[in-house]
Amino acid sequence: MLTEEFVSTICGPPLSSNTAVAKDVGIYCHTLSPTYSVKSTFKKSSVPVNCLGVSDTHVFAAQHEKAYVHVYSRIRGNQEAFVAFPERIRCLTLAGDVLVMGTTEGRLMLWETCTGRLVSTPARHVQAVSCVVATPYHILTGSDDSDIHVWSLPQLLELDSTAEHEPKRSLSNHRAAIMALSASTNASSDTNFCVSASKDKSCIIWNYQTGDVLRTLLFPSTPLCLSLDPSARALCVSCDDGSLYLAELFASKPLLGAQSEDASTVEQISSPFGATQSDVGPASCLSFSYDGTMLLTGHPRGQILRWDIAENKSPVELANLNAAVTNIAFISPFPTHRPTKTVTITKPTQAERIYTFTGQFESYSAPETRFDSLLGATSFPQDTLESAIAAFYQPAAESAGDQELQRQNEELWEIINEQRALQKQTLQRYVEAKSNR
Repeated sequence: MLTEEFVSTICGPPLSSNTAVAKDVGIYCHTLSPTYSVKSTFKKSSVPVNCLGVSDTHVFAAQHEKAYVHVYSRIRGNQEAFVAFPERIRCLTLAGDVLVMGTTEGRLMLWETCTGRLVSTPARHVQAVSCVVATPYHILTGSDDSDIHVWSLPQLLELDSTAEHEPKRSLSNHRAAIMALSASTNASSDTNFCVSASKDKSCIIWNYQTGDVLRTLLFPSTPLCLSLDPSARALCVSCDDGSLYLAELFASKPLLGAQSEDASTVEQISSPFGATQSDVGPASCLSFSYDGTMLLTGHPRGQILRWDIAENKSPVELANLNAAVTNIAFISPFPTHRPTKTVTITKPTQAERIYTFTGQFESYSAPETRFDSLLGATSFPQDTLESAIAAFYQPAAESAGDQELQRQNEELWEIINEQRALQKQTLQRYVEAKSNR
């Protein structure tokens, strides 16, 4: 049975003098299934919304109103590094081994955690970058200036590039600050889309590679956060009145696709999926489980609630962290097969130096092949040499593909010869008829 785990963060002082909750803990690692429990904790951290990144080996947490990031090792269970940056970090996300950060000055910074290389863009946003998401080939940044920029990840990480970094395009239909972003992770350009939530009480679904608006959704109140389910077929939005809205993108009346209405049609979302009590407050963060059947929401009064999407029951309180819950991130239950692993991060630097990669090679678990045995041998084995010499004296055996090709060639030559004979016979009759005249 797969074990589902997630990481949550809090921000701000304790809400009550509850001695059952440790006061100096800022990051919690939970086990959701098969049985809920708090697996481990990390201390001395105050993490605002959109400022958490979790990899297979590390947890990255930007600090509230600060210009530094705390790095925790999941392998060793302690704080590994305290990393300072030139500007205050407003949001961050992970793109593989690259930590992508948005600053309060409207700048984008990328830190390669395996090399220490730090890439910084000009301040292309007029105001602070409020949220950032990564796809396999793009970085999307939303800002308080109401714009969304789409960046090419390969171009941002290009070595020895002297050109000034510019976004590929800007998405500018919103009229107020961007609160949240979520994007599908499909590699196909035809099915890539992102969803943005704004203080103008709307969410817009974009084809971010072309800049086209696919659908606009209107809500009764301001959206605070949103999340796409793992298959990108449903969208969950939390609003500041405590309501949760679930929009199915490909239902009987689809919002996207060939059967949907025209993109200029605005969809009013008015029926909430659920609502929280006033003493709990609206959800400031939410995340789907990896099978899409459960939704976790974090609240400013410290509660983490679990919602059953399939059965639509009342939420269940998983935990009360005695401080405002700001981030919830699920950890993939499926192992990732990568050739290297970042055991120890390399702190960022902008100094000119040799590009050095630091990582640990993973063991090769595939069954040993004949090539592997030859590669590990000190010289050519005797049986290999004998079989190679014997192969030179044996006639080459025709494969099934060669035999089929030869048969087709023979049939083609028969047709050509028949045509030649017919042409010769026709020409001979023409000569005879002409001579009789």
